Amino acid sequence: MISNLLPKFRRPSLPPPAPDQPLAIIGDIHGCAGLLDGLLARVAIENPGAKPVFVGDMIDRGPDSRGVLARIRALDGAVVILGNHEEMMLRFLDEPEDAGPAWLRHGGIQTLESFGITDPAADADTRDALRRAFPPGLEDWLRALPCVWRSGNVMVVHAGADPRRPIADQNPRDLLWGHPGFGRFPRRDGLWVAHGHTIVPKPRQRNGVISVDTGAWQGGGLSAALISAQGVRFLTVSA
Repeated sequence: MISNLLPKFRRPSLPPPAPDQPLAIIGDIHGCAGLLDGLLARVAIENPGAKPVFVGDMIDRGPDSRGVLARIRALDGAVVILGNHEEMMLRFLDEPEDAGPAWLRHGGIQTLESFGITDPAADADTRDALRRAFPPGLEDWLRALPCVWRSGNVMVVHAGADPRRPIADQNPRDLLWGHPGFGRFPRRDGLWVAHGHTIVPKPRQRNGVISVDTGAWQGGGLSAALISAQGVRFLTVSA
């Protein structure tokens, strides 16, 4: 009987995702340029006015990181979030001997090969060769990418966010690598958080979280969340 008197925990009510304009939030591409082309073509047909927003991890693991970067940089008005794989590459450029081994193990070899570097190593020679292979402005563009972007009540990050911290007070490491409370505890500010980084079998929307990484480089297809006044729809293209 006592238990009936205890207050029940209730999640805060959450309004539906309501960005300032239609969005196409695109998951982790990981060098799969062909899938990117296919998904952009689908988005152009199904919601041609949607603003492309990329959640990061454009590079590594797949065969054509160079092509992916070129396509995304050429898109007019696109928003691009920094992913942990871009961060690893930038750290390699700064500290090749220290940061290189981890990056090469996690797909950096494939990125280097896409830039024509066929015998890569975690050293300054490989770093210098990569810089020479970059098209003009690419490194500066990568270094300027934000860790978070917001439209209306939709926040886009790469990996996750601390649900108990406001946007302006987030730790960049949580945004790039994830937070243990992300998706487990509700936010109290009415924001939806769209993200990649963690592979899900299908793109999904639940508990204030929109997940769009479906493992393109593993054969799971490349996915996007189309968010507009009509709600959230998902697209996935496969090889």
